[in-house]
Amino acid sequence: MAVPFTHRTASTLTLMHNDAIDAIPAQLEALGCQRPMVLAGRHVREARFFQRIQALLPTGAYLNPQPLPAHSSLKWVTETVQLAKELGTDSFISIGGGSASDSAKAVALLLAEGGDLTQHAIRFTPPDQLNAPVLKQPKLPIMAVVCTASGSEVTPSLGVSDDQGKKLLFQDLQLTPRVVIIDPVANLEVPIALMLSTGMNALAHAIEGLYSKQRSPISEALALETLHKLPAALQAAHAQPNDLAARSALLEAAHLGGLVIANARTCLHHAVCHAIGAYCGVPHGEANAVMLPHALRFNAAHTHEALSRAARAWGCGDTPADLIAAVVSLQKNLQVPYRLRDIGVPQEALRPIALKTMGERGLYFNPRVVMQVEEMEELLAHAY
Repeated sequence: MAVPFTHRTASTLTLMHNDAIDAIPAQLEALGCQRPMVLAGRHVREARFFQRIQALLPTGAYLNPQPLPAHSSLKWVTETVQLAKELGTDSFISIGGGSASDSAKAVALLLAEGGDLTQHAIRFTPPDQLNAPVLKQPKLPIMAVVCTASGSEVTPSLGVSDDQGKKLLFQDLQLTPRVVIIDPVANLEVPIALMLSTGMNALAHAIEGLYSKQRSPISEALALETLHKLPAALQAAHAQPNDLAARSALLEAAHLGGLVIANARTCLHHAVCHAIGAYCGVPHGEANAVMLPHALRFNAAHTHEALSRAARAWGCGDTPADLIAAVVSLQKNLQVPYRLRDIGVPQEALRPIALKTMGERGLYFNPRVVMQVEEMEELLAHAY
């Protein structure tokens, strides 16, 4: 079982232990916040732990009546910013996975910077031009209550889907949640299928973090530790979905995976998954579960050393082929989706998804330069 811990960095306090949600009032007080806006999706609002959290909140707290949309949206963010202004909101509490924390970050960003959200987005022009606007205005603090294995609670980045099915990406160190709450007891209420698919996302964080152009020795060490722990944690959680020790181990390993991409960012695999999610509305975890082995094969010739290190950390061999075979085996063992057709992606969407991938930031950090949209279309066809 993962060891309960409290971890502090210059920007974030992370609390991971049973019943960690009970610390929310004290952490709000430490932040000096009395009027937090609570952001949560429809399914989270039905959970017992959500009712516990509501009972703990100060009288000035406000639950946004609009449940979080998957992948967030420009319309939802804009409307929520206006509501936050009217209420005098002084902080945000996101309860959920990637969509929850990304939505909180997006609202905090737009509330501080003003204007139109799209003007603050990162722009990538193939093959190697990246423009990331500098966002200087002070942001309201975010507290993230973790409900999945997405790892987004520790990153300064976020994604929002626009009306044309494109994933807009943003980055600002000030948007990294100030407090992260990881509660294994509460997580027992989260469906195991969601934990396993988002766990594949965490696995991708670790592997991509080993070959990203922005990796560092620190992010590599975190990636190797994630790969040492995560596969076994995923299989234990699958075998015993209601086992507290298994849930705890999975949450810890996924959190480490999030720390990897806080610095190393993500590459082609996530670029494709962002495009799939934004265009087709597919859950990000499911897209990750499907695409990971295909992205690894695409990059294999340019990432031999990194994938070999990943295989050794996992304990599944010492070659890229060993690692890819282990990912495919894990897909089958966990019974996560492994074809795009099985997660609601129509064949006619492959070309539009490929086109949108060409504008994704992740290609900038990928070790293999992508020059033609046909390369992405062929990759998607293999996964279909």
